[in-house]
Amino acid sequence: MNRDDDRGRVKRWRDLLDSERDAAALYSRIAAAETGERRAIFEELATVERRHAAHWEEKIRGAGGTVPPEGRPSVRTRLLSAAATRLSPGAVLPLIERAERADAGRYDSDPDADPAMAADEHGHARTIAKLIEGGRPSPQQQIARREPWHRGDRSGSLRAGVFGVSDGLVSNTALVMGVAGSGASHTVILLAGTAGLLSGSFSMAAGEYVSMASQREMYQREIALEAQELEEKPEEEHDELVLLYRAKGLPRSDAMRMADRIMADRQVALDTLAREELGLDPGQLGSPVSAAISSLLTFAAGALVVLLPYFAGGGTAALVAAIVLAAAALVAVGSGIGVLNGRSAVRSGLRQLLLGGAAALITFGIGHLIGASVS
Repeated sequence: MNRDDDRGRVKRWRDLLDSERDAAALYSRIAAAETGERRAIFEELATVERRHAAHWEEKIRGAGGTVPPEGRPSVRTRLLSAAATRLSPGAVLPLIERAERADAGRYDSDPDADPAMAADEHGHARTIAKLIEGGRPSPQQQIARREPWHRGDRSGSLRAGVFGVSDGLVSNTALVMGVAGSGASHTVILLAGTAGLLSGSFSMAAGEYVSMASQREMYQREIALEAQELEEKPEEEHDELVLLYRAKGLPRSDAMRMADRIMADRQVALDTLAREELGLDPGQLGSPVSAAISSLLTFAAGALVVLLPYFAGGGTAALVAAIVLAAAALVAVGSGIGVLNGRSAVRSGLRQLLLGGAAALITFGIGHLIGASVS
């Protein structure tokens, strides 16, 4: 390796050294503003950052470079430290967590870094997140405890179904109104609406299947990587569990005992690490098939509403009946979405009617203009 390459590597190591020293200073200053177990956690984080700094110092010396003296912390560190002291550490933790998550992967493929450093950086982001929670359940967990029905939709079927019926209703109503506005015959309207129902249903199903399958594969890969880390570095995973439970508020001794029990069974350890670190339940990653079927059937159900009068006849009577049915269905679907989201059923229903009605009115007008110009 030539001299320029050596200088480039040493410069990069010095930059990493400055970053680690800065992080150590930040955690030390926040520790000084904390008390009890939280102070101990921040002191340990600072110790880890100093260990990383020592690694880069050794690299620089080994390459014949000069280790720069430790200077004043960065402006960012000084500002965050001042905010933690004058306000509270909790006020700056979200900013620190975002920075940790952004930097978490910097050592993943760095050949010059110690293998343990990558795990440390990922662990820091998760620890800060737990400290932000302060031992409280996450918002998702709180909702699930209050509303158990949320736990029944891990497959994604309910979500796909709700959006499927809404999309089917709005899109096919707009399509049928557009064709009806052109003055087309009863047969043409029925054919166009049926084609819209079938094409939309299969398109929604295919899209939902690909989306859910991709999401599931991504989750499975994350769990597989966690399993690999558990196999190759069980001590580090044990330490991460201890730190995570301490961040939730458990005393060190209790956190150690809990981590020991969990790590005694590798499958339990993997399930726990997936939940605690990744926020995933390995047994409920979502079903692409269920989501696709749900999306297909519900889209078809929504799209069928506006077609029902045209199966019985045509003309003005069928058009008026289709408008009435579509309007009632829009209100019902919107109200249902509102109830599921904990919102006002009336407001959500009227919003759905307004949006769906506007789409139908616009396409009806365009269809009428096109029909008039063609004739």
